[in-house]
Parts: sequence; structure tokens; C-alpha cells
Amino acid sequence: MRESIKAYWNLLTSPSAHLSLGVLTLGGFVAGIFFWGGFNTAMEYTNTEQFCVSCHEMSANPFEELKPTVHYSNRSGVRATCSDCHVPHDWTHKVGRKMEASKEVWGWLFGTINTPEKYEAKRRELAEREWQRLRANDSLECRNCHQFDSMDFTAQKPRAARAHSTALQRGEATCIDCHKGIAHQLPDMSGVHRR
Repeated sequence: MRESIKAYWNLLTSPSAHLSLGVLTLGGFVAGIFFWGGFNTAMEYTNTEQFCVSCHEMSANPFEELKPTVHYSNRSGVRATCSDCHVPHDWTHKVGRKMEASKEVWGWLFGTINTPEKYEAKRRELAEREWQRLRANDSLECRNCHQFDSMDFTAQKPRAARAHSTALQRGEATCIDCHKGIAHQLPDMSGVHRR
């Protein structure tokens, strides 16, 4: 038994033309599975509401603003979490957004919004950056749940039905153009022209 284990070990560690390549391939494949599994698990964990509100800046400011809105509590019981609105669902865009959001970690480390006063001072800058991102991707995160094709304009209030049908026909407006402040308080918008 001991001899067969020793022979097997020698076979695996010797520079054989076929087996060493096989071992390298198999080892690389197994390592890749572990890396991919760990990476994907970490990506999914950072999309949870628990992770998003784990720092007091997010818990005390944007999360508290979200609670009284229809996106948090409504008659159907469907609730949007932070990642539903701030992280694209498809994998390639999600990775890009995670890379973009990594600079927010620097903001957390250096305490740029760690008090309500600092948060208020940067609110407009943060909001405009998010609005610009949503405008650039045609409000992709909104459209994951809300689609013009599925809207019943007859069940909407007349003003909303008119705006949605016009936006659908023209194709020039995106959700965030009209729905700023839908889940969070608007920053001081003095000096901004409203449509």
C-alpha cells in the first residue's frame, strides 16, 4: 500500500510529457472553479440590502429615505432593494458598475459622507452622478421591473398616462428624466430648470 502511494506520488510529481500537462490542466480547472465561485459569491453578497446598509452612512441617510416610499412598502409586497435600482442585473454591466462603485469605498474609508451634514453637502453631486449614469444606460435598472409594453395606460392617472405614452412614442425621454426623487429626497435643486 505504502509503495503504491509512493509510486503514485512520483508519477504525479515527475515531469512526464502527458500526465504533467493533464495535472496542470485539471489543477487549473479546479482552481478556476474555486476562484469563480468565490468571486461570484462575493459579487452577489455585495448586492444584498444587508451589505448596502452595513455602514451607518447608508443606513442613516438613503435607506431611511427609502422606507416611506412605494419602492419599500406597497400593497403588493414587492420591494426593491438597493441593488435593484443601483446595480444592473446582467453580468457584464454589473461588473462594470461594481468597478465604478469601488471608488465609493474610498469615500467610505476617508469619511467623505460619514455625517448627516457631509452627506447633505454632497447630496446633489451624488444624485447628479447617479442620474447621469441612469440616463446613459436608458434607465436600465428601472426597466428591469417597469416596461412600457406592460403598462396599462388606462389604469394610470391621466397625467401619467399622457407622459408615458408620449415618452414611448418619441423615445427621447428615459425614466430618470421625470422620476427623480422617487426613492430618495431630492437635493437642493435651486437653479435647475424643470420640464
